[in-house]
Amino acid sequence: MKISLTLRRLVEDRADGRCEYCLVHRDDVGTAHEVDHVRSVKHSGKATKDNLAYSCLECNRFKGSDLGSVDIDGEFFSFYNPRRDDWNDHFRIVGARIEALTPTGEVTVRILQLNSSRRVRDRSRLQDLGAYPK
Repeated sequence: MKISLTLRRLVEDRADGRCEYCLVHRDDVGTAHEVDHVRSVKHSGKATKDNLAYSCLECNRFKGSDLGSVDIDGEFFSFYNPRRDDWNDHFRIVGARIEALTPTGEVTVRILQLNSSRRVRDRSRLQDLGAYPK
């Protein structure tokens, strides 16, 4: 589904250049951020401002077309939705790790692999440079 340049810019500007899932800024990674369908086209998602998020390549690849995952008890929870949810309601930054505060946050952290050792190490370096939130 084609997304207009105007809509792409709106999504990027609204996110202030940061991945709306892991908060890494586009200038601090070696690959371009992407405009992501929160609900994928496969699941009837539309290319509208209310269904698009700005995502780093890694978050977008791990999320794929999934809508969510099951928790440890097997209950399904949707992923964090940047158009509907407040990031701080579901996550907090502790050191360079992104900790989940809710089941929605937990499935998002786990499936998007937000705390892989490399991603945590990269965030720590960015924090040392003042380029990532503490």
